[in-house]
Amino acid sequence: MRIEQDTPRSEVLVPYWLQSMEHILGELNEGVVILDKHLRVVFANDALLRLVSARREEFEGITPDAIFPPKDLPEILRQHELRRHSGSARSEFYLPARNGDKIPAIFSGRSIRGPDGNEYVLLIVTDISSQKRIEAQLRASNALLQKRQLEMEVELALAARVQQSLAPQSLVWNDVTVETYYRPARTIGGDFGVVYPASDRKLSIVLCDVSGHGIGSALMANRIYSETLHQFEFDLGPARLLRQVHEFVHHHLAIDAFYLTMAAVEFTHGGHHAIFAAAGHPPAMLVSHDSIELLDAQSGILGSVAETVVSEASRNLELGPGDRLVLYSDGLTDVFNESEDPLGIDGLTRLVSRASKRPLPEMKQSILSGVREWSAGPLADDVSLVVVEVR
Repeated sequence: MRIEQDTPRSEVLVPYWLQSMEHILGELNEGVVILDKHLRVVFANDALLRLVSARREEFEGITPDAIFPPKDLPEILRQHELRRHSGSARSEFYLPARNGDKIPAIFSGRSIRGPDGNEYVLLIVTDISSQKRIEAQLRASNALLQKRQLEMEVELALAARVQQSLAPQSLVWNDVTVETYYRPARTIGGDFGVVYPASDRKLSIVLCDVSGHGIGSALMANRIYSETLHQFEFDLGPARLLRQVHEFVHHHLAIDAFYLTMAAVEFTHGGHHAIFAAAGHPPAMLVSHDSIELLDAQSGILGSVAETVVSEASRNLELGPGDRLVLYSDGLTDVFNESEDPLGIDGLTRLVSRASKRPLPEMKQSILSGVREWSAGPLADDVSLVVVEVR
């Protein structure tokens, strides 16, 4: 199709049937344009004229080639042909303004036949500039959010690597074999452990569970980990170590509702003698001669209030070949099945008993598998497990 203008622009008159509607169309907030069969503007309401900053005498009688650049005319004619064949069409395009701006708009067009028998095109033009500005702002915001998310993912990946360095490590020391496991509930968590062979004469193991999850807990755990290593230099023994950690946390890291639990054991005499102390931590399990003894904590949780009294009491353990000691965080006991029954200490004790005759690595895996089988979903807390065997 080509645009014809066989009637001079000055002779294009508003159809008589439109004259009675001009006032009504002029009150509309959306732009209204009516074109004749040659795509000449026979009517434009005030809303449209304001949109393009034009006077009525400048606009009426012109064809699309007087409004749009040549490169955009094929799309305009395509939409016109679509209207002719289907009766209506809706498209997103733009409307040129006097100042050269391109006003984004929705063009809703319909072919109509006037009372005079002639064919016309009725176009409703909706300015979507505000919508486009909001979309652009959203795109910019999303781009910033995606950039920040990527930065956070990189930071979390680095933090996870640092956190993993706080996990207790498996080793063999004299007559002692240690198997360990650690998994945070999120990318990073609040558990940490230390398996610290101070010399051939002493091996220290500490397991700590900091309240909460995520970045804050991980930062706290990292700082307490460093302080724990520092306290190892003074050869305090497990009970005094717990007291020193508590005092450090209370004086330097005190935050409302923040606390930690800790279990510590010190092996000497090649591993056949041990001293055990714990504060607020789930009871350790001593497996010996086909029986399991629970080693309860001697003190309450650490770091919460100044009045917390950290007991100087500890347990002395004489260990023989085949004896095993199991330390863990409450991420292994605060697990619920589909009936919302907790696994608890009793359930974990059964798992430990069932696996106690297996080789140490298999025992560790059996305990973890049993916990996962009990759980109705993913484990929601940080999980730490240390299994020690004396040969």
